[in-house]
Parts: sequence; C-alpha cells; structure tokens
Amino acid sequence: MRTNLPEDDPEQIWRYYMQLVFVEEAFRTLKNDLGLRPIYHQKPERIEAHLFLAFLAYCLSITLRQKLHDLAPGLMPRSVFEKLATLQMLDVIVPTTDDRELLLVRRTEPNRDVALLLDRLGLSLPAQPPPKIRTPVPHSL
Repeated sequence: MRTNLPEDDPEQIWRYYMQLVFVEEAFRTLKNDLGLRPIYHQKPERIEAHLFLAFLAYCLSITLRQKLHDLAPGLMPRSVFEKLATLQMLDVIVPTTDDRELLLVRRTEPNRDVALLLDRLGLSLPAQPPPKIRTPVPHSL
C-alpha cells in the first residue's frame, strides 16, 4: 500500500484505509437501499445536502456496526438492512357506501428472523395506526 501520509505506523495507515472503506460502503449502501442513480447536482446547496446524507448514512452504519459487534459478532449492517427490507408499508383503501374511503396504513408483520433481530437490538415496531376516514381525491388525467 502506498500513501502520501507522513504517518510511520503501518497499523495507523491501515486504520485510515479501513475508515475510507467504511465511508465508501456506507455511501454505496445509501445509494443501493434508496435506489439512487448517479446524481449530477447543479447547485452547491444540493451537493452539500447529498454529502450530508452520505455522512449520516455513514454515522448510522458505524453505530449499527458497533451495536452489532456487541450483540451479535459477525453480523454486518448490510445483512441487517437486507433482513429489515422484508418489512413493508402499505395503504389499504376501502370505499364506503357514503362516497368516502376507509384508509388503513399497515405494515407487514416481521418474520421470525426479523423479530429475533429486532429483539436482540432492543427495538420494537410501533403499533399499527388506527384507520382514517377520508374523502377521496379526484384523479385527473
């Protein structure tokens, strides 16, 4: 490995390199998980926002990695993201007889693996929200 760093300790250089790898992994994870395509920003504030989101993804990934290290050594954040991706949110809309709609916002129930993972991480899913009655929004073409 070659570097322009003045550091003489090879272990410290390796730690720097691994931090860089983690940052790049967090950015790739952010792009993959959100389905982002390459983005060419035109405004400085958008570039800053993009970098800020990448930094937040890195912070969350490192925090999760540390928590996993203490609770389940060998389990990586990417595996957790893949397991949690099985949880989904959906809107169930039921028309009523008085021309309104009953809106049920629901999430899928976690399978056994996900439930165990949430339990090990000390997390729980919020209760399902109560149904809402609404007037439908007309669709325009």
